[in-house]
Amino acid sequence: MENRTLPMIRFTGFSNEKGYPRHKFEDIFTFSSGKNIKQNEASPEYEVPCVRYGELYHMYGEVISKTINYTNLPRSELTFSFGNEILLPSAGEDPLDIGSASALMLKDVAIGRTINVLRPNGTIDYSPIYVSYYINEKLRKKISTLARGASISNVYNSDLKGLKINLPSIDEQKKVAEFLSSVDEKISLIKEKHALLTQYKKGVMQKLFKQEIRFKDDNGNAFPDWQEQKFEQVFERVTRKNKEDNQNVLTISAQQGLINQEKYFNKSVSAKDVTGYYLLEKGDFAYNKSYSKGYPMGAIKRLNNYDKGVVSTLYICFKSHGEQHDEFWEQYFEAGNLNREINKIAQEGARNHGLLNVSVSEFFHDVKILAPCYEEQQKIAAFLRVLDKKLDAVNQQIELTQTFKKGLLQQMFV
Repeated sequence: MENRTLPMIRFTGFSNEKGYPRHKFEDIFTFSSGKNIKQNEASPEYEVPCVRYGELYHMYGEVISKTINYTNLPRSELTFSFGNEILLPSAGEDPLDIGSASALMLKDVAIGRTINVLRPNGTIDYSPIYVSYYINEKLRKKISTLARGASISNVYNSDLKGLKINLPSIDEQKKVAEFLSSVDEKISLIKEKHALLTQYKKGVMQKLFKQEIRFKDDNGNAFPDWQEQKFEQVFERVTRKNKEDNQNVLTISAQQGLINQEKYFNKSVSAKDVTGYYLLEKGDFAYNKSYSKGYPMGAIKRLNNYDKGVVSTLYICFKSHGEQHDEFWEQYFEAGNLNREINKIAQEGARNHGLLNVSVSEFFHDVKILAPCYEEQQKIAAFLRVLDKKLDAVNQQIELTQTFKKGLLQQMFV
């Protein structure tokens, strides 16, 4: 045991000028593992609460006070929690996932296989919530360096025993844990608000594009009926080549739209010579024929963030012609209104690594769209823009609170 420095932020009423005591994990915990619970053996519909390893870094944070899944396996085939355990995945594709600690506060929860279970041995008072936050802030990278394996990394209980942690008094631990939990609760509430707003917008969009909700003109008169048109009647293909050697290579992000590739991936994944790429100008659209989460028929995004940029020729690029309101069409595409039409022309069994086989000629000639008049396009776009601004404001709240939390974590642990 040795002493180290004190954190930059402490609560009043606690003093320890010599520093927090430092302990090895093997002095605090006993180590064990859970038993196998297959994916088809877990469901919210079953009776016995359970935690599976993949859920630790996808569904839970530092504290598990309520389980998401349940299992139908006999209790004799399961390993149950005593309460106040620390759970860490013992395997993962990303070594950093293995350092995702969660404090399981509940008794009688079935713990799945591929989870390292750390139980208090009773010799040192500790708050599992404090330790969970500590591991995720101070030890996550260290644990990832202990991972072994090629495609799947593994960390075993024996690897964890030598890890060290600085622990203040149990009262100070509880104070820190309570405060950080309240910050996380605030983040959860803001995220819930964002989810509800997103769901509301989605419902409104469905009604708007099904024409169950219609706007009127400024004189209170009904707008004309929407007209079914071929895609090529409203849009024209963009095939301008990058003769100017523009280096702003773009990729499509679900959240950020067309965004600089290096900014998104933290590296370049394009060809060295991009003069053969398509050059987009602000307001142009690009369709990525790869299906992804939330975009079963691929995503269409409009260039909003830059004056110019280039994309791979695998993208289908286009711009509107005639009297069209591009913000309306941006919302139209985002609502998935082309999915059914694209599905008709995407050849059966032609998916290759997520790439849909959609021909350019069929995309422009065979895909049908429903077009309202320009004035109604404006009304719809303006209404949805208000909702988007509200969503952006809530999203900014989430980011600011998460940044606040990150700053706290950096200054409350040593």
